[in-house]
Amino acid sequence: MSDQSAPSDQDPDLERDKRELFPGKYFISTVLNALETKTRMSGGLARVYLMRAAMAGIIIGLMYLVYFAIVAAFVAVGDGELKTLGQILGSLVFGFALVFIYYSKSELLTSNMMIVSIGAYYRKTTPLRSLRILAMCYGGNLLGGLLVAIMVALSTLGSDAMGEQLEGAVEHKLEYFDHGLFGMSDLFMRAILCNFMINLAMLLVYNGLIKDDLTKSMAMIMSVFVFAFVGFEHSVANSIVFLIAGLHGTLDVGLALANVGIVLVGNFIGGGLLIGLYYAYANDDRKFLRKRGAKTA
Repeated sequence: MSDQSAPSDQDPDLERDKRELFPGKYFISTVLNALETKTRMSGGLARVYLMRAAMAGIIIGLMYLVYFAIVAAFVAVGDGELKTLGQILGSLVFGFALVFIYYSKSELLTSNMMIVSIGAYYRKTTPLRSLRILAMCYGGNLLGGLLVAIMVALSTLGSDAMGEQLEGAVEHKLEYFDHGLFGMSDLFMRAILCNFMINLAMLLVYNGLIKDDLTKSMAMIMSVFVFAFVGFEHSVANSIVFLIAGLHGTLDVGLALANVGIVLVGNFIGGGLLIGLYYAYANDDRKFLRKRGAKTA
């Protein structure tokens, strides 16, 4: 015979408490459903999953080129005093990259860092499956970026003012190592903040509170604008810029790999830990339900 005093899912007071105390449960449920799809695709549909990841790399590569082109256009006006305005507009346009990736159902490494972290917390995945998703996603992102890099190398896209802006960005990303440990710390912190912003946008998109596509798009555009304009560091974007620079001219491969390695770890902390694990823990109602059950038993 069941205990009638124990809380049930039909208890209106319990449901109200769960909604008020754990408002992110819908977000967690959406993420776990997305994780299940990614796990199945990266296993049985690996080729399709790589194609989706490659599309994300292509989108980032193309939109980064647009960013450099916009900055170059404003630098060409007068004595370059409008460069900051060009960076503002370029960062806003670059923000559409995340919108295109989301609505084209492409796969981006940095947002998947959050997803596998939440899955690990709730034990809906294993370390091996999580690593498979991240490795295949990053590999696909690089393949897409490589395609863009090859197209730039076989054209005049990197030979004009836009190419100069790209080269300047590469130099800046490698200059962190000129400042020793402080420079690497600077790079690391910027990487953490970058993926914090990216996955903050995905949190807003996945939490079910935003119903219309326009507001979702604005959230994604603004998150990318912040990281692009302020100068945060994104592992996939950096990798693609290095690929373009490497095929078009000279590149210090060792420093480029060091940059990407540091940024990958920082991105994982920013998206996987500060957003993923934080919200997974903050919306875990299992202990609450056990305590509620013990009190009413």
